[in-house]
Amino acid sequence: MQFRSKHDDSEPLVNVTPLIDVVFLLLIFFMVSTTFNRETRINIDLPEASGEPLKVEKTVVEISIDAQGRYFVNQKRVVDGRIGTLKRALRQTVGDRPNPQLIISSDRRTPYEAVIRAMDAARQVGLVNINLATQQAEAP
Repeated sequence: MQFRSKHDDSEPLVNVTPLIDVVFLLLIFFMVSTTFNRETRINIDLPEASGEPLKVEKTVVEISIDAQGRYFVNQKRVVDGRIGTLKRALRQTVGDRPNPQLIISSDRRTPYEAVIRAMDAARQVGLVNINLATQQAEAP
């Protein structure tokens, strides 16, 4: 009596579950380790002035105003241009720091009213060390 071995001529089954697990782990690893660099810069063309550069203190709060009159406090956009909103943003940024230096950087085409509103909000919050930023004038 001769026994034949049963050979299964069908394709072998490959279990893809571990492969899917590894792919998902790699996907999660790359999603977590990737840094998304958001380049958000405020375009401000400062007015020129001749004078000595100011010594910058440790605690500085900066109000930037672009040409359209939009406010940014320490590079974060203020929701609207109302003085109450600007005061709230300044209070939140200043916190409990004693007498920080305030630098107002405004574009040369910024409406004068926007600069005055920023100065008024700063004074109402209690900031007295206020400076206006300019760029050094080119030598003739």
